[in-house]
Amino acid sequence: MIEFHPTDDSLARLAAGTLEAGPTIVVRTHVDGCERCRNAVGRLEAVGGALLNAIEPVAMQADAYALLEARLDRPAPATKAVAPARAVPANGPIELPAALEGLEIGRWRWLAPGVRRSRVTIPGAPDADLVMYRIGPNRRLPHHGHAGSEYTQVLSGSFFDETGHYRPGDLVEADGDVDHQPRVGPEGECICLAAVEGRMLPNGFFGRMMRPFV
Repeated sequence: MIEFHPTDDSLARLAAGTLEAGPTIVVRTHVDGCERCRNAVGRLEAVGGALLNAIEPVAMQADAYALLEARLDRPAPATKAVAPARAVPANGPIELPAALEGLEIGRWRWLAPGVRRSRVTIPGAPDADLVMYRIGPNRRLPHHGHAGSEYTQVLSGSFFDETGHYRPGDLVEADGDVDHQPRVGPEGECICLAAVEGRMLPNGFFGRMMRPFV
C-alpha cells in the first residue's frame, strides 16, 4: 500500500504544467501508479479547464494569421543527430516506469561504496537533474541537504531515513529544511528515481569531495 504521496502543491503544479522537468517525471511516475493522486490531478485539470473556459476572449491582432504563415514557411533549423534512447541502463536491466519512455538512460556509475547512479536525459531540458539510484543492502547515500526541493520515488526495494520508511510506490518530498541520509536495510537493494529543484548538497568531508559530481 502506498503511504507517502506528493504534496497538494506539487500535484497542482503538475496539473498546471508549472513543475520543473525532472520533478514532473518523478511525480508523474507516482501518479501513474497511485489512484488517489491520479484522481486528484484529474480534478485539478478539470478545474483549470473550467477556469480557461471562463476567461473573456481577446481579439487577435489583424496580421496574426499572416505572421503564423510566415513562421511556417521558414526552413527548419539544422539539428544534430540524436542517438536512440536506451530502454534500460547499460549495466543491468530493470523494469522502467512508463514516464521514462523515450528518455535517454545513462550507464550505472559509481557514486559511493554500494551506491550507483544513472543519469536520465530529458529532451529539451538538458539541465534537469533527474537520476536513478541503485543502493545495495546495508548501504546508504551520503548525508545531504538540498538547495531546493528533492523528489524521490521508490521503484523497488525500500529505504529509510530520519523522516520515515519508504517502500515501492512511495514518493518522498524533502525541502531545504531537511538534512538526511537515506539507508537501505539488509533485505535487498533499493532502486529509486529522484529529481531536485535546485541542488543536492552532500555534507561532511566525503560529501564535500563529491559535490562536483552530484
